[in-house]
Amino acid sequence: MKISGFSFVRNAVLFDYPFLESIQSILPLCNEFVLAVGKSDDNTLSLIRSLESPKIRIIETVWDDTLRSGGKILADQTDIALDNVTGDWAFYLQADEVVHQDDLPIIERALSEYHADRNIEGLLFPYKHFYGSYAYIGSSRRWYRREIRIVRTGIGVRSWGDAQGFRIAGRKMRVKLVDASIYHYGWVRSPTKQQNKQKNFNRYWHDDNWMKQNVGDSLEYDYSSGGRLEPFIETHPAVMKNRIANQNWHFSYDPAKVKQPFTERTLDLFESATGVRPGEYRNYVLL
Repeated sequence: MKISGFSFVRNAVLFDYPFLESIQSILPLCNEFVLAVGKSDDNTLSLIRSLESPKIRIIETVWDDTLRSGGKILADQTDIALDNVTGDWAFYLQADEVVHQDDLPIIERALSEYHADRNIEGLLFPYKHFYGSYAYIGSSRRWYRREIRIVRTGIGVRSWGDAQGFRIAGRKMRVKLVDASIYHYGWVRSPTKQQNKQKNFNRYWHDDNWMKQNVGDSLEYDYSSGGRLEPFIETHPAVMKNRIANQNWHFSYDPAKVKQPFTERTLDLFESATGVRPGEYRNYVLL
């Protein structure tokens, strides 16, 4: 059984993505890691090369910045990497997603267990969404709970929508849930770097008018809109140790000041009591 990692990245230093940590977190599990690296305005490419891993295979790309609808360019870049893997399974991580080293054996066992069952097309992972700092995770329904991150190759899997998930010829994939989390750090940056990221990232979904009205010209991101959070009391992946130690901004959270719409607050309370999320979007068929 051969396992491929795959991802895409561009301007990861400029927008402060933990991309090297992301790659390194699953590299021990993978026989290869295929990475579509977009032409960047920083040293993203040279830093990836500096890892000097024979497992990493780089495909240099040029992004079409005129694609500003639905995050399509992200799906296109994902598919470029996916189309070049050679493994039986393909493990996808975006540049702000990391896997804990303690979970690698769990994931490997699941892949071995399901390898012969062709009815299982992928593996579904629960998420930990960090927000504002490395000490808090999102706990309201505005944070998606699960996504497909491992897919079986050779069955027509394509990136879906804005590259958050996958489908086969437009239909939802049949998946198994694994007891291993994806640590999502996309909302952990200094307020200045987070705002710069928002100004760039949202351009792949929206036109200039929307950007002006919704992102604006502020120099710092307002972290007060993250909804309900909870303290993170577990351990982070080891590859994140230096990045966490170098956090150079202050983030505070006061539950009493959280403003939630009545409906969201009510549904969050229901979910906390029952574990059920009414109306949850599921881009998969859970077996």
